[in-house]
Amino acid sequence: MRVCLLKSKIHRAKITEVNLDYIGSLTLDKALMEAAGLLPYEQVHVLNLNNGSRIETYVIEGERGSGVVALNGPAARTGVVGDLIIVLAYAWMSEEEALRHTPHLVFPREGNLL
Repeated sequence: MRVCLLKSKIHRAKITEVNLDYIGSLTLDKALMEAAGLLPYEQVHVLNLNNGSRIETYVIEGERGSGVVALNGPAARTGVVGDLIIVLAYAWMSEEEALRHTPHLVFPREGNLL
């Protein structure tokens, strides 16, 4: 049997940009992505703590050290600059793998820096 577990979590990142006229996705500072073990174009869920919205999109790399957390395309309608979000990614694994698994948990400081 395979189970789906939390792979990565970025807890309480602050939205820095919203770009409606964009192809779509969530842009994250490359350092945040690496700390969370996220790959470019990986599927993520974005939970907005300010308005309760939950969306599914994919992540693209932003400039390392920039602190960028940008909602792009249709996702831009789900938050405003300054909102706090949680970014989650999940992974399928065997029960044996799941028993050994520890998710990557990232708690950004002010400016979305590590």
